[in-house]
Amino acid sequence: MINPFSKLGISDDVVNAVKDLGFENPTPIQEQSIPVLLEGNNDFVGLAQTGTGKTAAFGLPLLELIDFKSNKPQALILCPTRELCLQITSDIKNFSKNISGANVVAVYGGANIMQQLREIRNGVQIVVATPGRMLDIIGRKAIDFSNVKFVVLDEADEMLNMGFQEDINDILSTTPDDKKTWLFSATMPPEVRRIAKNYMDQPVELTMGTKNTGNVNIEHEYYIVRARDKYAALKRIVDFNPEIFAVVFCKTKLDTQDVAEHLIKDGYNADALHGDLSQQQRDKVMQRFRDRNMQLLIATDVAARGIDVNNVTHVINYSLPDEIESYTHRSGRTGRAGKTGISICIVNSKEIGKIRQIERIIGKQFTKAELPTGFDVCEKQLFALVHKVHNVEVNENQIEQYMPRIMDEFAELSKDEVIKRFASLEFNRFLEYYKNAPDLNSSADDRGERGERGERGERSHRGSEGYTRLFINLGSVDDFTRGDLLSFVCNNGKISGKSIGKIDLKGVYSFFEVENATVESLFNNFKGVEFNNRGVRIEKTAESDGGGRSRGGSGGGRREGGSYGGGRREGGGERRSYSGGGGGRREGGNSSGGGGGFRDFSGRSREDRGGRREGGNDRKRRS
Repeated sequence: MINPFSKLGISDDVVNAVKDLGFENPTPIQEQSIPVLLEGNNDFVGLAQTGTGKTAAFGLPLLELIDFKSNKPQALILCPTRELCLQITSDIKNFSKNISGANVVAVYGGANIMQQLREIRNGVQIVVATPGRMLDIIGRKAIDFSNVKFVVLDEADEMLNMGFQEDINDILSTTPDDKKTWLFSATMPPEVRRIAKNYMDQPVELTMGTKNTGNVNIEHEYYIVRARDKYAALKRIVDFNPEIFAVVFCKTKLDTQDVAEHLIKDGYNADALHGDLSQQQRDKVMQRFRDRNMQLLIATDVAARGIDVNNVTHVINYSLPDEIESYTHRSGRTGRAGKTGISICIVNSKEIGKIRQIERIIGKQFTKAELPTGFDVCEKQLFALVHKVHNVEVNENQIEQYMPRIMDEFAELSKDEVIKRFASLEFNRFLEYYKNAPDLNSSADDRGERGERGERGERSHRGSEGYTRLFINLGSVDDFTRGDLLSFVCNNGKISGKSIGKIDLKGVYSFFEVENATVESLFNNFKGVEFNNRGVRIEKTAESDGGGRSRGGSGGGRREGGSYGGGRREGGGERRSYSGGGGGRREGGNSSGGGGGFRDFSGRSREDRGGRREGGNDRKRRS
């Protein structure tokens, strides 16, 4: 029987690689675009939602059209983010594993540029790049695009949304006029239409479904709550879906950190992904998510671009995007490769109009859902546990040796009593938490809202009253995120995450608050604790006032005392003195606070709607 990909004109070497990856049948976008692109004679515009297999749609034809006996760049693929760049590179390398001499190089900011230059000098046929770093390399005259035959603009709408129009112009000006340009996009705003007009000659246009519509495999729901109940609503949605594996979208970096931190404190397996993390930190967070060692990934729009993770069950919009079109990209993180998914919006009554706008753009109607009651959550969790116990795989050889002792332990209990106790292990925890739980549902005509940045609900923002501020000699240079530091302190200090207050992550040190009652035990438990063969120090940063509030907290220009010498200055304008600091040295940027400089995946982007633009890792910021 002839393989469906072979029928499209793909060679046996590539077909076998695709089969090894588990792909048996082409997706609709692949089925219709591959024969057109294999001709190699036309410019092309392909409109299809994320998760429909666009990488293979352009990657497989490229492998058929490129001369791999030549080590000169013949194809350039531009994409908006580092994550997407790495994902595309990985996919094409997998597709080409049976092709002798095939070389694919990923070029993106935040990584060692010298290593990327070495890979280019060693010979490459396909370059996958983010615009900022690509311009850096072009500026160094380190690459020759005179032999480029094909340019692919992937996620074109997002590249324009992130402010890459000028960069794309500069990059394409270095490529031959007779090249073929293939443009792929999930939506078709006027800016993308303008690209097609400026860079293409009578392109073949292929639209899967209706332009700008959402994936048909995704259900769309919204919950109306009061702004102050958003965090409580998020937790209730998660608790009602025991097997949830989700991306939660927030509007700003600070919100992602805040929500992730609160979830971790409340015992959820979560972490944040945003532009202030180093590449190494981002890779670590994403690897945990891909390996399903994390249940909830809290992310900003820009940071989440290029997340190609299978079997994401839910996308939760904790905040609606500023750009309505971005909702299509968000929801596309689930329902990928033919799977089904659910996209949820947590909104207040003032945002119903925005839901209606999204409905018109994606051509699908949202379902207004009701948040489950506390009783509903407890019931769902109970039967999820029962189902898990019923279906657990028993390792007969290993468990057999323990069975006599187990039976002795349960000898006085009847079968019914044993079952009740196992069921109660998880049930009691939720029963206690949701006892007297309020109804969080609000109505569309409830106008008593106080805005987006209200309280967090059941665990709202806490002040420092009753907390002591501590110094720890670990920070972002140790590859810590705020979530990592929280886990490290809780595990080694043997305290609950609910005892931790604010966390202020710095470069080579950090600050965190703990409840006054736990300070002494924390110090005792941290005696002798090491990290990477280095002793970990925890000390009080300053005298505390009556309520445990440390003087000189985070206000600009305040002084904090303590036993450390140095006088290092921080980006926030606050003076502190700690050991090991060189006098007068400036630190900036890695703190979670402030609106200062930040990097993002692409090396040159916009995030939090701040309007700032970044160059690649070696370029100066331009306003």
